[in-house]
Amino acid sequence: MSNRKPLMPKATAVWLVENTSLSFEQIAEFCGLHNLEVKGIADGDVAQGIKGMDPISTGQLTREEIEKGEADSDYRLKLGESKVVLPSPAKKKGPRYTPVSRRHERPSAILWLVRNHPELKDSQIMRLVGTTKTTIASVRDRTHWNASTLTPMDPVTLGLCSQIELDFEVQRAAKEKPAAQQYGGATLLPASETTRKEAEHEIATTSEKQRDDMNVDAVFAKLKTIGGKKQDDDEE
Repeated sequence: MSNRKPLMPKATAVWLVENTSLSFEQIAEFCGLHNLEVKGIADGDVAQGIKGMDPISTGQLTREEIEKGEADSDYRLKLGESKVVLPSPAKKKGPRYTPVSRRHERPSAILWLVRNHPELKDSQIMRLVGTTKTTIASVRDRTHWNASTLTPMDPVTLGLCSQIELDFEVQRAAKEKPAAQQYGGATLLPASETTRKEAEHEIATTSEKQRDDMNVDAVFAKLKTIGGKKQDDDEE
């Protein structure tokens, strides 16, 4: 499928379906659409209300090119050089556009993001679901007018963003979040450690006291022995 498309692809496809015998594949490739989308245009299920645009009048196709395509179903139409040069659209900055039919689902998506990914900044949530800081704050503070009935819902499931976009923002938030610093100072010891040390200290103190008592008894016994010997010498 060519990267170049006519100025108004669907309107051009409508005209080609109505005014030529080109195959759906030829029209789809020329207009940059899917085959089923072109078939839907032919069935009246797609592009209802869109007025067909003649690509011959705009210089994007010639009558000879259309006749070649009608004669050979494998022939691929060649887009002519447009007389109108359109500047490339500038990338818009700001919140993502959300269709009107899905805007009532944004608070539920915001509630899901706030609960499951609290590391996300408000600006990231705005990019994902196309909302405002005021709405995010009201959902987070439970001051939203519909806070009592809000149910957390995955924005990917709701179609507000893709899984790739969500994963990208989560990974970015994880990288920007500073790592928790470990405190290297003194900390309280568990009760099991302190209790065990106190018990060991009491046992050691008791043992030392017993040794001291034994030493005192030994000294007195020795003194008594020396005293008895002196009495025996005096009697002799």
